[in-house]
Amino acid sequence: MANQHERTAWLKGGDAQCLTPPGQPLGRPWRLVLLGAPGVGKGTQAELLSERLRACHLSTGDIFRAAKSGCSNDGKLSPALERALDLMRRGNLVPDDIVLAMVSERGRCLRCGGGFILDGFPRTVAQAEATEGLLKREQVQLTAVFNYELPIDEIVSRLGARRVCTGCKAVYHLVNRPPKAKGICDHCGAKLEHREDDRPEAIRVRMQSYQQSTMPLIDFYWQRGLLITIEASGTPEEIYERTRQMAKGQLPPGQEFPAAPMAEKAGRG
Repeated sequence: MANQHERTAWLKGGDAQCLTPPGQPLGRPWRLVLLGAPGVGKGTQAELLSERLRACHLSTGDIFRAAKSGCSNDGKLSPALERALDLMRRGNLVPDDIVLAMVSERGRCLRCGGGFILDGFPRTVAQAEATEGLLKREQVQLTAVFNYELPIDEIVSRLGARRVCTGCKAVYHLVNRPPKAKGICDHCGAKLEHREDDRPEAIRVRMQSYQQSTMPLIDFYWQRGLLITIEASGTPEEIYERTRQMAKGQLPPGQEFPAAPMAEKAGRG
């Protein structure tokens, strides 16, 4: 996979600019929202889409992690991000208005000619409505919303084999991406753990909660003609190709969706 786009503006906000922005977009820039429950492979698809559509992968989780590590605005946090981190330190959820304010501070990224892939936001109809208004103010429009779906039993199987490093937090999979040494992280040598929320009974509870909160959001985007639902079974390349085929019939003029490079098709999963 090609190197990820450098995302200084997304992580820092304000007047920050990316040092290595995406290459020239293919036709019209792609502006996407990705939906999908934990375990469907949404993060992997976001990386593939970012690389091949030449659009930045923008995750709200990345902003939080950057702030915690002190790399946002050279350690100086924006008002919205300061409030969000204060709530998280106290174990509280970050409300919609603060999350939206964080995204609003990154208007430069939303206007970027390379396009964007929003991952992890919006999560609710209220956030989606607010995002719709924000994009309208920035004079940009969403291209599509990709909703990745997988049967609950397959999600349980995938997450049940996931292991997380207790040190650097690298993620492994006992079948698809096992560590070189059993139970030991390849990167830092720390022990790998099977998280409690990756156990079958916990996964089913999480899936039920996800479905209840996401169904109204899925309906919201379906009513706007933006929703494209994609079966997330198979290898990452098979899912990518399925995404490409599902999206082809709904693309506006000038929008291109490239196939996977032949060398990568041969070398993956």
